[in-house]
Amino acid sequence: MEHKKICMREKHECKLCGKSFSRNTNLIQHQRIHTGEKPYECNECGKAFSQSTNLIQHQRVHTGEKPYECNKCEKTFSHRSSLRNHERIHTGEKPYPCDECGRAFSHISALTQHHRIHTGKKPYACIECGKTFSRSTHLIEHQGSHSGEKSYQCKECRKVFCHSTSLIRHQKTHTGEKPYKCNECGKAFSHTPAFIQHQRIHTGEKPYECNECGKAFNRSAHLTEHQRTHTGEKPYVCKECGKTFSRSTHLTEHLKIHSGVKPYQCNLCQKLFCYRTSLIRHQRTHTGEKPYQCDECGKSFSLSSALTKHKQTHSGEKPYQCKKCSDVFCHSASLI
Repeated sequence: MEHKKICMREKHECKLCGKSFSRNTNLIQHQRIHTGEKPYECNECGKAFSQSTNLIQHQRVHTGEKPYECNKCEKTFSHRSSLRNHERIHTGEKPYPCDECGRAFSHISALTQHHRIHTGKKPYACIECGKTFSRSTHLIEHQGSHSGEKSYQCKECRKVFCHSTSLIRHQKTHTGEKPYKCNECGKAFSHTPAFIQHQRIHTGEKPYECNECGKAFNRSAHLTEHQRTHTGEKPYVCKECGKTFSRSTHLTEHLKIHSGVKPYQCNLCQKLFCYRTSLIRHQRTHTGEKPYQCDECGKSFSLSSALTKHKQTHSGEKPYQCKKCSDVFCHSASLI
C-alpha cells in the first residue's frame, strides 16, 4: 500500500533537462541552475545565492560563527562538511583512492590535485607571466609576487600578508596552537600539511615520483626541485649579478655574498660564515670529525669532495689533462 502511494505521487520534471523531483520546491531550486537566478542576497556584502541554506552558511563569514565543533580537539567550523573533512585527520579515514597508483585520500579535492601528478595537468595560469600551476592556491600566492599587495595584517605584530590563509597560519605562531598530533611519536603541528608530511617519516610513504627516472619523494616540492635536474630549469635569478638557481634556498644563500651578511658563527673561535654548510665544515677542524669514509680502504675525510678525489686513486680515473703535453692527473692540484 505504501509503495503505491509513492508511485502515485506527482513527479515534477524539469522541462530543460528532463530531471525529475518528488517535490515542487526541489524543482524550483534546480531550475535556478539553468536560469542563473540568485534570489538570496547577503546584506553585508551583496553576494547572492540560489539557495537560502547557502546564504546562511555564507553569513558566518561575516559573523564569525562556527557552530560545528570537533569532539577530539575542540576546533570549530562554520560548515558541517568542513567538520566532517577535519574529523578524518583524527580517524585516518581515506575514502578516495587513486585509480593510477592506489594512494588514498581523505578529501576528494586532494585526490583531484593528486591526479595532476600523473597527468601533468596545470590548469591555473597566471595572466601576468603565463606560469601555470596545478593548484589554485599556488596561483593565488604567485599572483601576490606581481601585485605586491599585502592586505591582511596581524594584530599582534603588524606583519602583513598577501593572503588570508597566510595570515591564519602566521597567527598560530603567536597562539602556539598545535591541534594536529602524531599518534606515533606525539609531535604536534599547527598546520595540516606539515602534519601529513611528518606522518610520512613513520610510514615511509613517498607518493611523488619522477616520470624521468622513477625517483620518489615524500614532498611535492622536493619532486619539483628534483625535476629541474632533468630540465635544467633555474627560475630563481639574482638581481645583483644575474646568476640563476634551481632552488630559492640557493638564491637566498647566494645573496649573502652581495650583502656581506654572515649569520653563522663558530662558538669555539667566533669565526663568521655566510652559509650554514660552511660553518659545519669549519667546525670539523675543531672536532676532528671525518664523516666521509672510503669503501675501498676505510680512510676517512672531513669533506665529501675530498673523498671523491681520493676514490680516483682506486679507480685510476684521471680527469685532469694538461693542454701543453697531454699528461693526465687524478687531481687538479697535481695539474697546476
